[in-house]
Amino acid sequence: GVKASENAAFDTAKVYFKAGHDVLGSTGWEGDYSTMLDLCSDGANACFLTGDFVSMNDLIDEVLSKDIDTKEKYRVSDIKVKSFYSAGNFNESIDAALDFNRQLGLPAPRKKPASTFTIIREYIRVKRLLKNKTAEDIANFPELDDERYEMGQRMNEHLATSVYLVEPTMYPLIIFQSVTTSLKHGLSPTSSPAFARLGLLLCGPFGKPHEGCEMAKAAELILEKPGMRSAASYTAFITQSYCYHWVSPLQNTMAPLLKGYQVGLEIGDTDRACYCLISRGYHLFYIGRGLDSIQNELEASIQVVTQLKQDIARLRIIILLTTAKKLRGIDVEAGDKILDSMLATAASNRDSFLSAAVNSMKLEVFVFYQEWKEAIELVRKAGNVRQFLTALFTSVRYTFLEALTYLKAAQSSSGWKKRQMKKCAHKAMQLIRGWAKNGNVNVVHYLYILDAELAVLHGNNKKAKESFNAAISASSRNGFLQDRALAHELTSAYFKAQGDDYWRNYHIECSRACYQEWGCIGKVEIK
Repeated sequence: GVKASENAAFDTAKVYFKAGHDVLGSTGWEGDYSTMLDLCSDGANACFLTGDFVSMNDLIDEVLSKDIDTKEKYRVSDIKVKSFYSAGNFNESIDAALDFNRQLGLPAPRKKPASTFTIIREYIRVKRLLKNKTAEDIANFPELDDERYEMGQRMNEHLATSVYLVEPTMYPLIIFQSVTTSLKHGLSPTSSPAFARLGLLLCGPFGKPHEGCEMAKAAELILEKPGMRSAASYTAFITQSYCYHWVSPLQNTMAPLLKGYQVGLEIGDTDRACYCLISRGYHLFYIGRGLDSIQNELEASIQVVTQLKQDIARLRIIILLTTAKKLRGIDVEAGDKILDSMLATAASNRDSFLSAAVNSMKLEVFVFYQEWKEAIELVRKAGNVRQFLTALFTSVRYTFLEALTYLKAAQSSSGWKKRQMKKCAHKAMQLIRGWAKNGNVNVVHYLYILDAELAVLHGNNKKAKESFNAAISASSRNGFLQDRALAHELTSAYFKAQGDDYWRNYHIECSRACYQEWGCIGKVEIK
């Protein structure tokens, strides 16, 4: 069974493990305790990987019912936590992981929303432990040699993934606990993603991208130490999806994410390999890669994740694929039904991340098709989407679309409603200005577009023209084809309102050309 598992022949391994379990029978625990533990633990893993969840749960329950040391229950507890997650039962996954850490006698936060005070207090404690250490200093820490803490660190890794999706205010506490353990007790393969996630927090919610990228660098340096490669794919996913886009061109993440996917497959970390694949797909969309090319890559990706039994990854890819097809004018009504069905599922499962992901893509379509009424309804109903997309570029993109939607709503409103829409737009724009000030090169053209629309709202024609021209130049220079198309279209609408047919026609033709090159067929016929 072990040999079959090493060759990824898990169906065969499952048969061998079951045969061994049946041979030892009901007295196996008394007669050959160690072998029985291995048969149940390895058998449960083989069942999990082959989708035989009934047999998996029977084996897990058998081990957990025994009066043995908690550490010996780790393997089945780990499988239990992962199986809940893979089935989309994130709350159950969190409960199981927290319970196991408590049984180990390790600190475990209560499962409830964390207050801002608690988060800041724990951050200060971590800050004191770091004491301005550089990435190189952190990577030179000794290795962790306590099995109990190592098990706790692995459970924290699972916890971080689940709480990010359903209880994001707990997410910082899990990260701080993982980093604290690494700093106090030594480094392990889980330390690399732990410091990468600290970088995520610093880049996103804490607004310190350069400090965050230093932690991302520490994570990458830890990987270079012997025995740490098992975290390579996960670390690549976190650093490239959540950290580096805050200070570097988004295009620079493409190659590392592809490598993270390839490495994940090589080392058997198929979950994180698929994470890299998903992130790469979304980044391709945001940098303006041709929609036909994106559709082809996503359809190939769906085949891969389906083969690997990665249902959650498949769901995330379908969201983007459906959006790309809608923009191309393919299966539009079917696409609407798919996304609306996902929103209903997210609501029933309290999956805030899924809801945020779907709403962000629906808003893309509304904005590109200039459906401002539908856009403002979505933005008002969706609430604080950024909270559930922490530090992802999707949160940055959504903030831009949100601000633009509010500005358009303000332009078509009056009185109190106009002031409210303008206030909401200003709040989102302030976030983007702060990101640009901290070196985010990916939002420069966003600011120009928003400044132009704000100038339109104020009746400042000179500022509007200057900002529209700057938006077109910046989006062209930085390769954001779809945003260049949008900038030209918004500029055309401005000149139409001014009664300037020459520049209106010029910009609409430029917009058509960009949309056609991007593959957004439905926009080629714009008037």
